[in-house]
Amino acid sequence: MFNPFRLNTRFAAATLGALVIGATAFSAPATAAPLPLFPFFLPQIEAAPPPVAAAPREEEDRSVELPARLRRQVVNYYTREAPGTIIIDTPNTYLYLVLGNGQAMRYGIGIGRDGFTWSGTQTITRKAEWPAWTPPPEMIARQPYLPRHMAGGPGNPLGARAMYLGGTIYRIHGTNAPETIGTRVSSGCLRLTNADVTDLYSRVNVGTKVIVLPMTDRRADLGRTIR
Repeated sequence: MFNPFRLNTRFAAATLGALVIGATAFSAPATAAPLPLFPFFLPQIEAAPPPVAAAPREEEDRSVELPARLRRQVVNYYTREAPGTIIIDTPNTYLYLVLGNGQAMRYGIGIGRDGFTWSGTQTITRKAEWPAWTPPPEMIARQPYLPRHMAGGPGNPLGARAMYLGGTIYRIHGTNAPETIGTRVSSGCLRLTNADVTDLYSRVNVGTKVIVLPMTDRRADLGRTIR
């Protein structure tokens, strides 16, 4: 006997099954990647490394316009000293490098302040580029705030080059304060601009004779600019 209720039930079940299969086919195709098991664990993104600071340039020097008389220049300079000799004209704040034939290269310098000038003859016993600075005990006693040691570099008061004089504590060196050239400011050392001390350093060798004239020798400037 025909039972319409049983037919409707089978038809409904078949229809429901087809819908479920179709939905599954469209929502999860065979080529789709499987979903992560723990979607809240996100992949980590590697951070870019911090930028590296540029090393200070060796030729770094504060730009200061020196008076014309203190700028490096070749001058007429008559002396019996051999070419290559350095003569420090303390009263006039000049350093002369004797060239011969009545000429010298003249540099403006900073000298010792009152009570710290000296005179005599020494030789260059050591040369150093971007020297470290270790203030001597005598200087520490006078200025206890000074560092006990400072690595070489643009901020070092010895500047770009240093030439050490005999067994003394004195040096011919550069400076990080070029505005002090032509003044009496040091504890006895002789300072040039970094550009000038680098030039002088390239012209002299260990063993070079250095003559430091006394402050009391107030002769007129012996070096006349070549015009």
